[in-house]
Amino acid sequence: MRKVVLLLTAILVSFFHQSTVNAEQAEDVQLRSGAALLMDAKSGTILFEKRGHEIMYPASLTKIATAIYAIENGNLNDMVTVSGNAVQTDGTRVYLVEGEELTLEKLIQGMLINSGNDAAVAIAEHLNGTVEEFSRNMTEYLSEKSLISDTNFTNPHGLFDENHYSTAADLANITSYAIKNPVFMSIFGTKEMAWKGESWDTTLVTHHLMMKGEYPFEGVTGGKTGFINESKQTLATTAENENIQLTAIILQADYKQDAYQDTISLFDYGFKNFKSATLPASSEYSFGKQKFKTSSATAITEPVEGAIKKVDKNGLLAIEKQNGEVLQTVQLEQVKKASKKPEKQVEAKSEKVNMNAFYGILMIIAGGALLSLRYRSPGRIKQKRRV
Repeated sequence: MRKVVLLLTAILVSFFHQSTVNAEQAEDVQLRSGAALLMDAKSGTILFEKRGHEIMYPASLTKIATAIYAIENGNLNDMVTVSGNAVQTDGTRVYLVEGEELTLEKLIQGMLINSGNDAAVAIAEHLNGTVEEFSRNMTEYLSEKSLISDTNFTNPHGLFDENHYSTAADLANITSYAIKNPVFMSIFGTKEMAWKGESWDTTLVTHHLMMKGEYPFEGVTGGKTGFINESKQTLATTAENENIQLTAIILQADYKQDAYQDTISLFDYGFKNFKSATLPASSEYSFGKQKFKTSSATAITEPVEGAIKKVDKNGLLAIEKQNGEVLQTVQLEQVKKASKKPEKQVEAKSEKVNMNAFYGILMIIAGGALLSLRYRSPGRIKQKRRV
């Protein structure tokens, strides 16, 4: 008996210890980078952030936005003629030549895999005529999709402009949206690719060190690096396991190793503590006598130990951790009570029909009685009177 008690005690201690470890992990995530954000790529839930909504310079993470905008608004098979303006772009290039013709898809590959600034300008000019018009249209497009709230793009590549800025939260939204597109994801996740241009015959290799295996991490699916003096090191990375798909954004890291170590710390925290789930369409929740439901299937994020779901009087469903911290909210629609007015109308109509039938029968009986009196024989009446 004593052994059983000791065994149960050990199990309980282990359980509570594990719960405490999980609860403390968010506070224990120590990062060196200036800003960071971890997001569930499916639900858009922010799982961890450090200065995630502060405006900063994104550098080449801009090219994630340029790529998804080009994929969704251009024809990948279009032949693009490279301009002299594109060729003269500073920074990292794929060494395009003025007058060179490439497909839009190949330019996107050169921009994302090798971070080609010349390819980015060629894409912008092909789609919208000028870099300025392209940048305005791209910013407006992303805003209309509710992906950005504190972002303004003035170019397609991320070279410094004080009016070219974003936040870790907006960049995570853009990246999480983009990876849902299979064309984007296939390029974003490419480690190397043969490149044959008029002046450059080579193999493009991703600059992202986690994808190259220099910072090994199981489950990494794609990434983009960035750097200018004003932004310092920037990094976007996606990873997944059987439970959840994550997007990590790092901004203002002083050193490359800081950006990668911080990304690994974020992924460790995310994979250990969270999982994705789906609320089926028409799932019902009650607040007192009020009933609410999901209008469609909705992606949510839950703690691995399970979530607490609470709905308020306005139909706002809160997904909470066991400690009461709100992870995510979902606006539900009210379930309308079935109207009984049509039934009353039917009943009233039935009563009216029944009364009409009743009056009709009375009229027939009365009419029959009158006819009977009218046609009775006078002779028989007299005979009865004699008797």
